Amino acid sequence: MDKIVQDSPDNWEQTWPCEETLGTLAELNAQCLELMTEQALLRAPNAPPMFREIVDLWSRLDVASRRRAARCPYLLVDAGFADPYRWRWVGGDRVGDREPVSYTAFFTASGATKLAHQVFTNAWYIARTQRQGTPLYLGMPVHCAGLLAACTISQVGELGNQHAGWLRPRWAGRVRIWRELLLAAISGEGSRLEVARLHGVQLLAMELKALEQVYAKQPR
Repeated sequence: MDKIVQDSPDNWEQTWPCEETLGTLAELNAQCLELMTEQALLRAPNAPPMFREIVDLWSRLDVASRRRAARCPYLLVDAGFADPYRWRWVGGDRVGDREPVSYTAFFTASGATKLAHQVFTNAWYIARTQRQGTPLYLGMPVHCAGLLAACTISQVGELGNQHAGWLRPRWAGRVRIWRELLLAAISGEGSRLEVARLHGVQLLAMELKALEQVYAKQPR
């Protein structure tokens, strides 16, 4: 089984994850893209740039192109996966405790709660079975994956019911990377798709490297 050799994003090898995980991510990403398309086509005046500026591309994303865009080796949504405080709170003794920070829901389209259940459940499974791969699969540092893996299945189910508002498109503020991915998926050109996917991997690596530097400076 292919894997990421070391925890640091600096040491990612150019090997792709196992086929089973790729299949799971593709299914999840297809659902994510379907929800994003629904959100974009609401054409809300206050929609973020990734929807407002390229709504024409979202409207052209049919089933076939959505499947092509979905085949990335990483999850196309984030749920605060790099936030250790969030996952420590999820797995802790929270009787009577409120969530430390209130999160405004990004998605107003229907289906967000159903997707949240799928995202949290599969992220938990990946964290428990392939922890060293979570930086690539989820954009989640290994120590955060350990916190998520320690949660019970009932705690994970509670997340889906109560915290769909944690879901965000990955790189919601980077219109360029979404334009690149959608154009490649619509065109169906394999080389363009590979370049778009690789840009995502590189961006994840840079983000995680920056996070590791921050964590390294914090007192233990």
